[in-house]
Amino acid sequence: MSERPQLTTHEGAATFAPRVGRSPAFLTRYSSAIFLLLLIGLEAGVVRFVIRDVRSANNEVQRMYASSVLGLHRIGSLQYDAQETRRSTLYALTTNDSNLQVIYADQSREADARVTAGIAEYLQQAQLPQETELAHRLERDWKAYLAARNEVLGTILEGSVKEAVAYDLAQGVPLFDRVRRDLEETERLYDEQASQRLKNVADLATKTVTRLLTVLAVTVLIAGVFVWVLQKDKMASTMQMAKMQMDFAASVSHELRTPLAVLCSAVDNIADGVVSGKEQLAKYGAVIRHQSRQINGLVNQVILFVSTQDGKGRYAQEPVAVPQIVEAAVMGTAELIRKAGFTLEQQVNPGLPRILGDLTALSQCVQNLITNALKYGDQGRWIGIRASEEGPRDHREIRISVQDRGKGIDRSELHHIFEPFYRAKAAVSGQIHGTGLGLTIAKSLAEAMGGRISVTSEPGVGSTFTLHLPVTEDLGESKDTMGRTVAQL
Repeated sequence: MSERPQLTTHEGAATFAPRVGRSPAFLTRYSSAIFLLLLIGLEAGVVRFVIRDVRSANNEVQRMYASSVLGLHRIGSLQYDAQETRRSTLYALTTNDSNLQVIYADQSREADARVTAGIAEYLQQAQLPQETELAHRLERDWKAYLAARNEVLGTILEGSVKEAVAYDLAQGVPLFDRVRRDLEETERLYDEQASQRLKNVADLATKTVTRLLTVLAVTVLIAGVFVWVLQKDKMASTMQMAKMQMDFAASVSHELRTPLAVLCSAVDNIADGVVSGKEQLAKYGAVIRHQSRQINGLVNQVILFVSTQDGKGRYAQEPVAVPQIVEAAVMGTAELIRKAGFTLEQQVNPGLPRILGDLTALSQCVQNLITNALKYGDQGRWIGIRASEEGPRDHREIRISVQDRGKGIDRSELHHIFEPFYRAKAAVSGQIHGTGLGLTIAKSLAEAMGGRISVTSEPGVGSTFTLHLPVTEDLGESKDTMGRTVAQL
């Protein structure tokens, strides 16, 4: 099938401008690539979310390690150093050796310095209100115990061990128990925080898996819908092509049936001796010639369509004058115009630059546009041909327009008129003969010359088909380009 046209609006009329170089199934042709890009984008989004969640989980684990694990290690060190402080004090209480008492006192002070520094660090790193409150309480209780411990050590060094033991039992033991409870509560707090962070990591992992499964399910759903739509579109296109081919076969059969019947009848009459005399023979000869030309034109049109679709032909492109194109097209359709009783008006602007192309192919393209105007312009029985140079300076182009004052084309049908085998409802209901290939051939020939065809139409007013051909600056050499075989309609 030929490409689907692009519909625009121009001065209240429906305008059709086919896109050069694109097939009718442009979306279908590239739908797999588009779908693949969509899937890649979707998967990229999934990967992005997963990476973000993994990073969040990793950060949470690092925070948990930095806060809870290191905190537990720090609390363990504090507990050990606090016990070391208490143990050194007890050693000093249980010995009568003054030298050992001094050593144990120094060990107790060294350990309590580490505990004091650890509590200060904990207080500095505390973030939650509960942590801050607990750190301040631990700091107060530890200072209170150190005051009692210093009193005990002073009493021991003075030689009053019994008094030191009594004071330690009365003050030191209760105060150290408070410090120990504070440290245990701090350890529980870190355990709770670690458990909560582990729960957050688990929830984040569950969320990531759920999101991943959801996106995968959506991807599968989108893929299923896409495949279904694609298959449905292909099926509709296949059915439409089959219908067009059947319509084409029926149209060609109908177009051939009448002239063949007339030929058979004329030949039978001549063979049976019914026809006698020069006048009757001349009359029958004219009928046979007319019907033979009609059959030949139909066959040539089918052959031309096939040749313009397979792209196996070659055009010898050379500089061509625009008046030559118009003149050749008018000469090729002059008899048809005369018999149809149409009035032809031509306006070819003087001084038009030559274009690079094949004269036969370009004239055939314009002939098809004129023939189309003859078929559908019977209301006004007028055809106007205009050739001009238009467009911006850096994109100048030659425009050859064929205008009629016929029925016009309905907006809903503008998307189909360049499709092969397509015939408008008005043509079918009005029993206008044709195969639905004329405009398709014209479009293919125009594109082979590097041009395009646009149409402006308004129902009840008429249509204007315009051939757009690029202006080439350097026309000094003739060039060959891949094209399609040209035959006269």
